[in-house]
Amino acid sequence: MPLKAAIVPVTPFQQNCTLLWDEDTKKGAVVDPGGDLDRIEAAIQKVGVTVEKILLTHGHIDHAGGADELRARLGGVPVEGPHAADKFLLDGLEAQGRAFGLSGVRAVTPDRWLAEGDAVTAAGATFSVLHCPGHSPGSVVLLNEAQRFALVGDVLFRGSIGRTDFPYGDHDALITAIKTKLFPLGDDLVFICGHGPMSTIGDERRSNPFVA
Repeated sequence: MPLKAAIVPVTPFQQNCTLLWDEDTKKGAVVDPGGDLDRIEAAIQKVGVTVEKILLTHGHIDHAGGADELRARLGGVPVEGPHAADKFLLDGLEAQGRAFGLSGVRAVTPDRWLAEGDAVTAAGATFSVLHCPGHSPGSVVLLNEAQRFALVGDVLFRGSIGRTDFPYGDHDALITAIKTKLFPLGDDLVFICGHGPMSTIGDERRSNPFVA
């Protein structure tokens, strides 16, 4: 399969912004551009990708804080995701920026909200949308079944899970989403998470202390 991915750590939170592209056409997408846009654009130029859209897994500042400005820098490419339940987070990005002392953060309104069962095309591939609330109400996972690959945002990490200690967090909903939506995808599925190293569903099923 020609689908390729590269991780670009951004913001003081070291969030995994992901660049996806089709190796044959060099057309691609940016997933979760939280900030450090010059670094993201340098990666785009290094690979030689023509970015056709921006994808957001959820509305936290480290994932979405740079989306509106990057959309403008890239000539108005569409922003897709997350689920509409995260609208309040995207509307409040500037306030999040002030709270963390980060400048240049702008609120963003996606061109398309995503819901369970939707399909997203990016980098010549099709991704299924899984709505996995808990870390945030509108968190989504993007699944490419053909290449056994997923982008899970902050739903699941290697050895951990997304935080749920926010006022709108829901620990039980997050665990349910992981066990009923992610685990059935199969042990061989590889995923990129929002922070830290990649993992597989099998590794997390066997050893993740939060869900094993």
